[in-house]
Amino acid sequence: MKDLLSIRDEIDQVDSEITRLYLKRMELTGEVAEYKIQTGKKVFDKERERSKLEKISALVPGSFLKHGIRELFEHIMSISRKRQYQLLTEHGIGEENAFTQVDQICAKDSRIVFQGVEGAYAHIAMNEYFGGGADAECLNSFHVESWREAMEAIRDGQADYAVLPIENSTAGVVAENYDLLIEYDNYIVGEQIIPIRHCLLGLKEAELSDITSVYSHPQALAQCERYLQAHEDWDCATEGNTAVAACKVKKSGNKHKAAIASELTAKLYGLKILERNIQTSSENSTRFIIVTNRKIFLKDAAKMSICLEVKHQSGSLYHALSHIIYNDLNMNFIQSRPLNGPDGTNWQYRFFIDFAGNLNESAVSNALRGLSEECESIRVLGNY
Repeated sequence: MKDLLSIRDEIDQVDSEITRLYLKRMELTGEVAEYKIQTGKKVFDKERERSKLEKISALVPGSFLKHGIRELFEHIMSISRKRQYQLLTEHGIGEENAFTQVDQICAKDSRIVFQGVEGAYAHIAMNEYFGGGADAECLNSFHVESWREAMEAIRDGQADYAVLPIENSTAGVVAENYDLLIEYDNYIVGEQIIPIRHCLLGLKEAELSDITSVYSHPQALAQCERYLQAHEDWDCATEGNTAVAACKVKKSGNKHKAAIASELTAKLYGLKILERNIQTSSENSTRFIIVTNRKIFLKDAAKMSICLEVKHQSGSLYHALSHIIYNDLNMNFIQSRPLNGPDGTNWQYRFFIDFAGNLNESAVSNALRGLSEECESIRVLGNY
């Protein structure tokens, strides 16, 4: 029996040979890229790769080794394609960037729409992003009842920008708004993160002991779950917005009703703060996105948001994400949403992904090129 050291020596020799052959293969990959540059041939030849994988799998015995050799060559071919994408970019051959670079996003001469009424967290986020501070009168803004109406307002030219919540640090993503980003041909140009400090608001004459019913947006109720569990005798009802809930309490004239909303809302509608900071997490924050119907991005943008669909088969998402990994781009978010299409796509998903980068960077161009060729579909939602 061989000793372990001698076996390892042989493995090292095999690995050295594999490395030599890998370098040779990548050299040939460069030649393939040059040919495709000259002829305009696409990098990804799905049928050739499928046929090659079948032939290679047939050369080895047993299901385990067949699976392993197939996985190995899938990686090798994937790396080869990524190298070809890089060479195409280095030769200045790439898909035209349909986005226009701008120096700044400015509220001057623009109309801004948000969902809810004055005092809503979207209203606060709008003021923070566009520089209106606590006073919204300096901004040309208006509000609508639903997020869909906000998206329609910028689609129809009634507004230049919309402010939408997209993710909360406690309650998670706002799923409806991810779906709306796909349904409407609108684009993210900025984001604003604001701390969420929920208050329990009642009428001036109300006391905490009077409260029997609480109104708020579903996300706000979820963010205050622990507090509400301590008052399990209260009836909780949902409203379209935290500030709308506050308006409802004000108009009711009923001291037994309360709303969960911001401190600013209390000031705007003359309500009494019965308790402050009732959110479960002291670090509770919401990320809002600024959306427009123009394909623009800031010159110093540092985050990419994309949506992609991949084949409903083993390894397809992994291979898609490898384009981000191989280009040294830091992915910081991924979220799936069901397709639910009329063509039997139940239990299949599209993926929303955020990663660091700017459309002017070659690494981003390489990644987007590879994703465009190898995914079922991809859409750039914004660079901001």
